[in-house]
This record gives sequence, structure tokens and C-alpha cells, in this order.
Amino acid sequence: MSDLIEGYLGKTVEGKKSRTPAKLDYVQSATGLFLGLFMWGHMLFVSTILISKDFMYSVTKFFEGSFIFSEGQPVIVSFIAFIVFVVFIAHAAMGMRKLPGNFKQYQVMKAHANSMGHEDTKLWFTQAFTGFAMFFLGSVHLYIIMTHSAAIGPYASSDRVWSEWMWPLYILLLLAVEFHGTIGLYRLCVKWGWFDGANPKATRAKLKSIKKILTVFFLVLGFATLAAYMKIGMDHADKVGQRYNPTIAKVESTIMEGIK
Repeated sequence: MSDLIEGYLGKTVEGKKSRTPAKLDYVQSATGLFLGLFMWGHMLFVSTILISKDFMYSVTKFFEGSFIFSEGQPVIVSFIAFIVFVVFIAHAAMGMRKLPGNFKQYQVMKAHANSMGHEDTKLWFTQAFTGFAMFFLGSVHLYIIMTHSAAIGPYASSDRVWSEWMWPLYILLLLAVEFHGTIGLYRLCVKWGWFDGANPKATRAKLKSIKKILTVFFLVLGFATLAAYMKIGMDHADKVGQRYNPTIAKVESTIMEGIK
């Protein structure tokens, strides 16, 4: 009964304001921070293909636990992807609370935003739109990683991007993730006043500049990385399914054949 009263009135049976919205805001912020930092780390990981196939392969094996298991265990990547997916769904659920429930509410919010002419309010609409897109695009990507964690590598990932026609989805996901993530981290800093200092207004201006720089940096890095996977996928299109053999393994194989 107390939950029912609180749901209708927004107050507890003791007449106090409900703390639930604040707690849910905290959960939304915490999950958003985790996902934003994970996004940057993930982008740096996949971009190792720009250095070399061998480097990307070695980083992949590292995340599979090759420093513990000689060949690595892809199930470790599946487990990590599952944890990220759970946090992703929790964050999406928290974010949906603040979306307009019908067109009338959207009209009111849009009119209010236009009358204010406030840049941060416009950023919220961008974040809401990209978040909605990510709910579908990100779910597909995470599901694929969870169920095909063994198919990550220079050739396997490139085949998925090019031969399995995932590149259109990845283009949309890249745009949504980078705009949503950088805006979200900026708004977290403003909301919780992490770097306010003596002059919050000046700090906000600096944070906006940093946000723009990070957005451009990760978009350029992301598209360069995607282009690299597409190029490798095109060159490997007639050998789909063949896994990458690192240079050191090729050298060892050549030496062994020479000995024989």
C-alpha cells in the first residue's frame, strides 16, 4: 500500500518526499559513467588494427586471458560483454524515465527548449535521440559479441564488418555512441559539479570545448578504424572464415619446415 501511495503522490506515507527519483538518477549517472569510459576504452582497443594486424591479434588474446591460458578463452570476452549488456539495459531503463511519454509532452518540451534557446537543453535532445538509436544498434552489437566471442580478430572481425554487411550498422552505431557518450559525460560533470572550481561558468565553457575535441577525435579515430576493417574485409572476401595467423607463428612454422 505504501508503494501505491508513493506512486500516486510522490510522497511516502509519512508525508516525506520520495527519494526514489534521486536514487534512480544516481544509478543512471553511475551506469552512464561506466559505459562512457568503457566506450573510450573499447574504441582504443578496436583501433589497434591501425597499428598492425599482429598488435590487434595480441590485444584480443590478452582480453581472452592469454596471460593465464596459453590459447586464451573467448568465454571471458562473452562474460565481459554480458556484464556490459546488463549495465547498458539498466542505463537505458533509467534514461527512459525522462523521455516524453506522448507527442503532446514532446511538443511541450520542444517549445520550452526553443523558447529558452539554451545549448545544454538542445544537447539533451541530441542525447535522447542517440540514446534511443543506441538501444537497438548497441543491443545487436553486444549480442553478437556475446554469442560470437571466438570470432574476434583481424580477419574474423573484418569479415563480419564487410562480408556479413555489418558496416552500415557500425556507421550508425559509431555516430550514436560518440555523440551520446561525450554529451553524457559532459552533462555528468555539470550535473554533479565535479570540476566546478571557483568559477563554474568558466569551467562549463572549458568542458564544452573538451567535449567537442573528444567528439571529433573519437569520430575520426572510429571512421579510420572502420575503414581499415572494411579494407581488410574486402581483401579477404574470397577467404571468409579463415582465421588470422600471427607473424610469429608464421616464422616459427617456416623454421620448423626448414629443419624438417
